[in-house]
Amino acid sequence: MAQAFPKPGLRPFLPADVPVLAAIFAASIEELTGDDYSEAQQQAWMAAAESEEFGKRLAADLTLIATLEGSPVGFASLRGTDHIRMLYVHPAVVGQGIATILLDALEKLAGGRGATSLTVDASDTAESFFAKRGYTAKQRNTVTINGEWLANTTMQKTLGAAQ
Repeated sequence: MAQAFPKPGLRPFLPADVPVLAAIFAASIEELTGDDYSEAQQQAWMAAAESEEFGKRLAADLTLIATLEGSPVGFASLRGTDHIRMLYVHPAVVGQGIATILLDALEKLAGGRGATSLTVDASDTAESFFAKRGYTAKQRNTVTINGEWLANTTMQKTLGAAQ
């Protein structure tokens, strides 16, 4: 008999989650973004998880944790009512719908908070994921992280009544 994938769960962020979320953040960047960013860019980006600011950003936003069998495997954060600040999934579970579950939840929460649209500054790696879910590119950006220039794209989705 075939084994079914365990059903993902969602829960709110807790301060004790910072170390495991930092590990998910780093693993995601290291293993998934190599086709779009140089090793120096990846290292600069990953270093953001080593600062105290990483946990402060997670706590300041509405951050959701995706779990499988109780263990965190991804996270996403909503800044204010209408901006997705972070969406990261551990490489071991890519393709299992974790990012979609997180994004769907953020869209519902944003709509419940009165947002009519959502924006995200999507990495070049994540741009196609957001495009497949109805986000359209608005502008290209270049940001400096720890001395390295990284490109991303501001994308937007209008939230409909079905949210």
